[in-house]
Amino acid sequence: MSDAATLAIVASRQPPARWLATLTAAAVLVFLLAPFAALVFATDWHDFQFAPGDLGAIRVSLFYSGLALMLVVLAGTPLAWWLAHCHYRGKWLVDALLLLPLLTPPLAMGILLSSFYGPYALVGGLFRQAGLYLTNTAPAFVLAQIYGAMPYYVLAARAAFEGVSEELEQISRTLGRNRWQTFWLVTLPLARLGLMAGVALAWVRAMGEFGIVLIVAYFPQGIPVKLWVNLQDIGLSAVYPLLWVFFLVAVPLPLWLGLRSRRQGMF
Repeated sequence: MSDAATLAIVASRQPPARWLATLTAAAVLVFLLAPFAALVFATDWHDFQFAPGDLGAIRVSLFYSGLALMLVVLAGTPLAWWLAHCHYRGKWLVDALLLLPLLTPPLAMGILLSSFYGPYALVGGLFRQAGLYLTNTAPAFVLAQIYGAMPYYVLAARAAFEGVSEELEQISRTLGRNRWQTFWLVTLPLARLGLMAGVALAWVRAMGEFGIVLIVAYFPQGIPVKLWVNLQDIGLSAVYPLLWVFFLVAVPLPLWLGLRSRRQGMF
């Protein structure tokens, strides 16, 4: 019997559950990707133009999202490392508090931030006396994006650090490296795949944050808020150019990092 005939017989003997799982997976993928296909056909390519203020919203989102991402990485990486390496009684409470911003609805989070950082709140009043307003300003926009993106990055970075073998870190210490050198030479390179995934996720969350920004920093308007304004003032046709910009700007980075992480993880 030839090899081709043998393979055909083996394939015919595959359990029906496998075929059912394949069909179900294909159906779910079609279901998830169908709206993106609709975007291609719903866009009026003959009259593809930006509404007034769209270019300004793009500049606001790109610049301030990049700034927010930098602050998230600088502040979130030490926190994630500390959560991954420090063991003490009651750590579950810290974990629960870290999840609290993630589980809070964005609009509710925006209201809480306004109540805390608003010009007439206790903390916000102190900033106001120093000349810094944390509502409807550029700093407020960055603050809202940090609250929207930070929990996602910290959780991903913590998982990345937890995946690094403590034995390798101990070996580095026994070879004369201090804790800081061990972090840069051992921990960080081994955790890079998870950290890259966290950066990508934080970038998308910062770029796409709507609920918190809507309450805390309606001005300056970024892409998400401007999409809502265009939909309300002009109509559905006015949102497609900005949607295309968002997908072209926000999606390639996580896609590239995700594919690169998967390829490196295979070796």
